[in-house]
Amino acid sequence: MATTAAGPVVILLLLAAGAAVDGRFLSNRTSPAGLVSDGVHDHRDGLPYLFLPSFSAASDSCDQTYGFMPCTTTVVGNLFLIVVYGYLMFLSATYLSSGSELLLEILGPGIIGGLFLPILGALPDAMLILVSGLSGSKETAQSQVSVGMGLLAGSTVMLLTIIWGSCVIVGKCDLQDSVAKNLEDTKGFSLTGSGVSTDIWTKYAAWIMVISVIPFIIVQLPQAIHSTSGRHLAVLIALIVSVLLLVAYCFYQVVQPWIQKRKLAYIKHKNVMYGLLKHLRMRALGRLLTEDGDPDKEIIKKLFRTIDTDHNGKLSKTELRALIVGIQFDEIDFDKNEAVDRVMNDFDTSNDQQIDEDEFVKGVSKWLIEAKHYGTSGPDAGSNSLRFLDAAHNETKRDRDLLGVQSDELVEAVKNPKWITFKAVMMLLLGTVIAAVFADPLVDAVDNFSDATSIPTFFISFIALPMATNSSEAVSAIIFASRKKIRTASLTFSELYGAVTMNNVLCLSVFLALVYVRGLTWDFSSEVLVILIACLVMGGLASFRTAYPLWTSSIAFLLYPFSLALVYVLDYIFGWS
Repeated sequence: MATTAAGPVVILLLLAAGAAVDGRFLSNRTSPAGLVSDGVHDHRDGLPYLFLPSFSAASDSCDQTYGFMPCTTTVVGNLFLIVVYGYLMFLSATYLSSGSELLLEILGPGIIGGLFLPILGALPDAMLILVSGLSGSKETAQSQVSVGMGLLAGSTVMLLTIIWGSCVIVGKCDLQDSVAKNLEDTKGFSLTGSGVSTDIWTKYAAWIMVISVIPFIIVQLPQAIHSTSGRHLAVLIALIVSVLLLVAYCFYQVVQPWIQKRKLAYIKHKNVMYGLLKHLRMRALGRLLTEDGDPDKEIIKKLFRTIDTDHNGKLSKTELRALIVGIQFDEIDFDKNEAVDRVMNDFDTSNDQQIDEDEFVKGVSKWLIEAKHYGTSGPDAGSNSLRFLDAAHNETKRDRDLLGVQSDELVEAVKNPKWITFKAVMMLLLGTVIAAVFADPLVDAVDNFSDATSIPTFFISFIALPMATNSSEAVSAIIFASRKKIRTASLTFSELYGAVTMNNVLCLSVFLALVYVRGLTWDFSSEVLVILIACLVMGGLASFRTAYPLWTSSIAFLLYPFSLALVYVLDYIFGWS
């Protein structure tokens, strides 16, 4: 951390050295005595030092942020400041991301992972949006707020286009039955045979992202119906909805690990169920089903007698364990005692910790009927008992893959948790301070660069600022995707959808609050349109599939230049702005 922390210090010293300075200058006016004037007699303050006029490409002066931060009116100077301040915002995002990962490693998901970390991840963007409309007069805020909208739109579009498409390319594996084969990449750049697949939670994240665009639609309604009277009210309603969605999303993030555990427990239960049924079928002296497709109770009773080794008419946990020891439960790794408990809990209706013959027949019959829903039915079902059990078993494996269950990943104990916690907190504090201090100077530099080049601030912030605030996120996503596993792909795309969701609820809430409190004009129809298109197209693509073939990356890449061109055409040709 000491090494990485030296970066901001060096940058800060460079900024201090680059602040406006004064020096001696020579006047071009001649004196009556024919002497060359040094200009001292023109100095109004009569101070004992001389001034050197600054070079300017636009105007003769600029306003220093906080009264001491360096500023310039030249194109090159402002470009330099944008790069420096952008790099500092990148450092802020990096510290926040690293600190969040360390804190999550210590404290796990739940309140920390679900509530604080998503907010911290969106903090640099939120700070930039906040300062873009907070400082200066109402007219200045109205002018600079386009920087915040450009960042909001640019961040969302970049995450869902360039970064999304890059993750598909670097993470591609061979697809078989819409499921990626971990670490296998033999089909090259096949548009349909190669790609990535994710778990079901990634699909849920895409659904949530699509829902999160509702405030954008609300705030645009008055302009869609060409009404001017209800715009301020629409901003307020959109703000309330956005805040409610933010609270709901954070709550979902908090309870999602609990939901995942419940679903995992259900998958484990199904795995025990179908594993035991397949094992019983192999031990059966006849078919498990009759010719009519109903459970064959006589065969099941015979199985009970073979399992009841002490012939007391009841199965104990010891006898169940002897039966289950020989069953392979695929990749799901849990001990045999857990499997015994699951069978006992499902079969033992009398709660005496033993299973009699009637309970065994009813329990196996119930499981067979449930398994038939995944396989065949009808008069010929009896002869295909293995077939429908295999279908049910394969369905369970598919559900396990969709839930992202991995048995080969061990959770290691965290060494020296106190030091890791302290390091994480320091990183989070440092990242927060950097974002709070340098967000305003960056917005001013973008505004000054726009004045010097006559390039609209929206396009500068749309292209440049997301590169700073999303760089660490982009690098992390691509590195994760390159591991070419379903689990890492799921984490990658879930984080991308989560980041866009936070843009749509947290960052938009900040933006709408600025517009409402300061009485600014909402005039961002084209910008909102590109956000809606990106979220609906990419979110819709992910909402109905868990596999992303390689051809989907081309859609993502094409959306980025399309978004830029659309804003330009709508604002500067059709005059939407």
